[in-house]
Amino acid sequence: MGDTGPSSPRPGRSAVGRYAPLAGLLILALIVYASGWHRYLSLEAVSEHRAALSAFVARNYVTALACYMLVYALAVALSVPGGALLTITGGFLFGWLVASVSTVLAATAGAVIVFLIARSALGHILARRAGPRLKRLSEGFREDAMSYLLFLRLVPVFPFWLVNLAPALLGVSLPVYALGTFIGIVPGTVAFAVLGAGLDSIIVAQREAYEACMARQDAADCTFSLDVGALLTPEMVAALAALGVIALIPVALRKWRRRQAGGSPE
Repeated sequence: MGDTGPSSPRPGRSAVGRYAPLAGLLILALIVYASGWHRYLSLEAVSEHRAALSAFVARNYVTALACYMLVYALAVALSVPGGALLTITGGFLFGWLVASVSTVLAATAGAVIVFLIARSALGHILARRAGPRLKRLSEGFREDAMSYLLFLRLVPVFPFWLVNLAPALLGVSLPVYALGTFIGIVPGTVAFAVLGAGLDSIIVAQREAYEACMARQDAADCTFSLDVGALLTPEMVAALAALGVIALIPVALRKWRRRQAGGSPE
């Protein structure tokens, strides 16, 4: 009887501790989406409230910056779309330099939260069920984790939430993940923060075009809209993709050297 007493609850407590953070994260995400809060992440909303936002920042700079970083970290942790918009808004409100630094720190913190929760709640399940192919993929990813992470972070093709989860499930260490995330998101963050610093002139130009359209007879066809995707120019995508390719050069060189060593005569 002594063996079944105190030891039996431990697996239950361990399971609760493992899955509680994941459950809490999912509940918060459901609340955000069910309440429609994510719909406020639009350039139209920023344009409509830009005077009030600017006035609040002017009166409460430190508080506003802390709120911005908290919202950004939560948005990343809850996988709410709109990271580019938040970065642009940060550049508009705080200037590109302050926005870049605070965004990188907040985004890295949010990504680390997802990483830790996914690794503790899902990592052991994947480890038990992983087949040989997934095991080889995991070993290859861990071996060149920094290069792969930089590539995934730099190239604006892969969803941010997916890049947060994959390394956790493939056994990447926390220091490598955090550093790779921090470095990898810097170029894109700076680019969008610089765009945000000039957002006011974009809003003014779009509003003037909208008002000019309303003054004509075809006012019913007039719309005032600002598309974040339109701000992501082909040149910016190409530059980030080029950086991603550069990040993979060490991986390519290592594989080439192995192939050369394997094919050399004995």
